[in-house]
Amino acid sequence: MTIISKHDLLQDLLKKVSRLFYTTLAVVPADVRDQVGLAYLFARAADTIADTELIDRPRRLGFLNRLREQVLREQVDWSEIRAIQQAVGLVQQASAERILLERLDECFRLLLACSPEDRHRIQRVMTTLTQGMEMDLNLFPGSSVEDLAALKTLDDLDRYTYHVAGCVGEFWTDLMCAHRKALANWDIQHMSDVGVRFGKGLQLTNIVKDIAHDLQKGRCYVPEMMLDEVGLKPQDLVDQNSLSRLRPVLSKLVRLAVEHLDQGWLYTMSIPRHETRLRLACMWPILSAGESLRLVMNSPDLLNPAVKVKITRGKVYQIMGVTTGTVACGYAGTAYWGHVRKQIV
Repeated sequence: MTIISKHDLLQDLLKKVSRLFYTTLAVVPADVRDQVGLAYLFARAADTIADTELIDRPRRLGFLNRLREQVLREQVDWSEIRAIQQAVGLVQQASAERILLERLDECFRLLLACSPEDRHRIQRVMTTLTQGMEMDLNLFPGSSVEDLAALKTLDDLDRYTYHVAGCVGEFWTDLMCAHRKALANWDIQHMSDVGVRFGKGLQLTNIVKDIAHDLQKGRCYVPEMMLDEVGLKPQDLVDQNSLSRLRPVLSKLVRLAVEHLDQGWLYTMSIPRHETRLRLACMWPILSAGESLRLVMNSPDLLNPAVKVKITRGKVYQIMGVTTGTVACGYAGTAYWGHVRKQIV
């Protein structure tokens, strides 16, 4: 009888749920790889619950709360896990999401096998992430363009980006400082704050490139106060001809994203050069986000839901190849980021 290690079990599940994430995760140092992967799987499971439109909104909120409660417990109520699996897993149309929900119990067993400190880190980030998902479900009551709702202010947008991405910067910083001796001298609180900006920049990038698709789901993340400045309403963005009027608002959001990503680059350069894997794990998303923002600023079809504004897989591999080939060199990487940045702002 073959005994499968906890690490192999986790890697098998990651490979089946997201091959791209599995490939990217390989660059993360081995002693923190499983914790990052497990946190990703829990976040993906929670996101699947929040997005399952075949289940009504109040029940989705209930299942999110039940998932969070089980993550926070020292002893898991396995009947609760089975209830989530049966209610949410069976209605999944995408195979990756179905597999993840079917094997959710394995994720909890892996969580229980973590050290108390790492389990607390995963519990903390999952608490904040699920609160962000609840914000989504409560702020946007519909699921189509007919029920379109919008965030009100920039503060609302900032709060949202913290809950769904910025908090991951805190998790990452705390985890890496605990396990990587090279970061022992880091000021954890300061670097966590910078890590939050890093995460916010990545989320803002997703928001601006996915505007048209989010509108079709009844969600406008561009704050109404910013739209008011150019005489637009959220409903106006459904009309592709509104893009020229939206450009000044878009430019402000993109500049904000770049400012956050600049902080992310400072964060990356604060990692000692010999921690090559950690540097690459931070370089790749920043450079990919920069390339995405460049497309956003140049796309004539940003408000067309039939067009996906997305960098090619070839571009992703190019970023990986260049930065790996230079062994995460700060000089070469900063030159690359500066080149991309100049094409955005």
